[in-house]
Amino acid sequence: MAFPHRPDAPELPDFSMLKRLARDQLIYLLEQVSARLAPLPHPQLCFLVRPRIKNMRYIASLVNADKVAGRTRKYKVIFSPQKFYACEMVLEEEGIYGDVSCDEWAFSLLPLDVDLLSMELPEFFRDYFLEGDQRWINTVAQALHLLSTLYGPFPNCYGIGRCAKMAYELWRKLEEEEDGETKGRRPEIGHIFLLDRDVDFVTALCSQVVYEGLVDDTFRIKCGSVDFGPEVTSSDKSLKVLLNAEDKVFHEIRNEHFSNVFGFLSQKARNLQAQYDRRRGMDIKQMKNFVSQELKGLKQEHRLLSLHIGACESIMKKKTKQDFQELIKTEHALLEGFSIRESTSYIEEHIDRQVSPIESLRLLCLLSITENGEPKRLQMRIYGPEHLLTFSNLRRAGLLTEQGPGDTLTAVESKVSKLVTDKAAGKITDAFSSLAKRSNFRAISKKLNLIPRVDGEYDLKVPRDMAYVFSGAYVPLSCRIIEQVLERRSWQGLDEVVRLLNCGDFAFTDMTKEDKASSESLRLILVVFLGGCTFSEISALRFLGREKGYRFIFLTTAVTNSARLMEAMSEVKA
Repeated sequence: MAFPHRPDAPELPDFSMLKRLARDQLIYLLEQVSARLAPLPHPQLCFLVRPRIKNMRYIASLVNADKVAGRTRKYKVIFSPQKFYACEMVLEEEGIYGDVSCDEWAFSLLPLDVDLLSMELPEFFRDYFLEGDQRWINTVAQALHLLSTLYGPFPNCYGIGRCAKMAYELWRKLEEEEDGETKGRRPEIGHIFLLDRDVDFVTALCSQVVYEGLVDDTFRIKCGSVDFGPEVTSSDKSLKVLLNAEDKVFHEIRNEHFSNVFGFLSQKARNLQAQYDRRRGMDIKQMKNFVSQELKGLKQEHRLLSLHIGACESIMKKKTKQDFQELIKTEHALLEGFSIRESTSYIEEHIDRQVSPIESLRLLCLLSITENGEPKRLQMRIYGPEHLLTFSNLRRAGLLTEQGPGDTLTAVESKVSKLVTDKAAGKITDAFSSLAKRSNFRAISKKLNLIPRVDGEYDLKVPRDMAYVFSGAYVPLSCRIIEQVLERRSWQGLDEVVRLLNCGDFAFTDMTKEDKASSESLRLILVVFLGGCTFSEISALRFLGREKGYRFIFLTTAVTNSARLMEAMSEVKA
């Protein structure tokens, strides 16, 4: 997404300068400073920080420690992506506001890949969707304004969600204030779609099975890179690896279902070996060309191939230990609305075995959203009273609701089971499940055909729709909404879906004349996820792009997954 040859492109920051400053200890990482408030030798300190209250406390501790020790020096705090009044208030409360100078660096977009931009604001989800804090909306609007000044106006704008609408309206105000910047420009991006995370919690709560998603779930991808431990590198050292399109091996497997990855890597290994074997019949001139032109690339590819094979083996070991297949089966049953009693029993057993609080919370939330609430008895069994505040957070965010007296089938099922044999009771349970009170998810799923009906087994090697990212069991709701709106070029015909999503007042369309937009730009779509997006959604939309001839670019407040979602709501520190 960087176009250095363009005259209107912003100058790239001098990262070499930042690295040098960090090496010379003129800029300190707050995590290091907070760990050990040791005396620092330099007469000037500069802090490059996110505008967070805890960071201000750390800086105040350092400055006040200097005062007590009688050290005098200059302090500068640079906030990125913007400065907040609340942070300055904390500095004033701590009595150091007059001792520091404050500035801001509007660095809000970090390109993680050729089609992925992140604002790296993981706190956005909790701040807005739990606390109702709207401070980051201006940052989003500023980022959209920057993109529109670089790539021209967006002819077609769609959005759904309260946060999406607020960000859109603030962005439009910025556009009106600086109307001359984009006036007369030819659009380079034909469509923009803004979507709130709470429109589709289900997708974010599901276990990921595409390779990039599994790597994220297992090893945690941070800022586009991952730390592979000794179990992956086959050495006694860990290795930080950048995961993007530059990695040729990763680029080919990132969007693949995990069941296809080993076969691809095996074939890749054979191909590499065949290229190495070519050396045997070469003369001196050919060998010289091979060494100068190909050998370095082959060695690099071999190293990456070894890493991804190691990552796959590590994932397999961990998932086998966790009984991953049974977990996926339970999730699919919840998504499809069958065998709910068995799924509930699996979750109860998961809680009783004290496997993982985060995993249990995730399954409870998935049960709650798909079945219009979860039995209260499950909450009472989970890991003790220290989780009560976490449950309160989950309810406030809409991730967890309790079933009413008429919602649960357990009581009826237990009465039936006393009258008939166990085998017959199971069949009747399934019948009751199909007659259960329909949650909004069930109705939305039916309206948008989120659960594909397949005769026989779903072919994961040659997928036919976006459901492959969840083994053919479920099409991500967020991606289906985007697909349907793009087909209609509006929300027309989706009124009932919007109502069921409780977004009647927050679905919008803004279309301008497309005279200046080229056919190529109309195939380019910017999707903005507010509150985070998953790698599964990115893979699904990449697939849709290949099928429909679109090219998607993603802008997200942060990349998320089910564990990050639960951790954002948790009040219990790991």
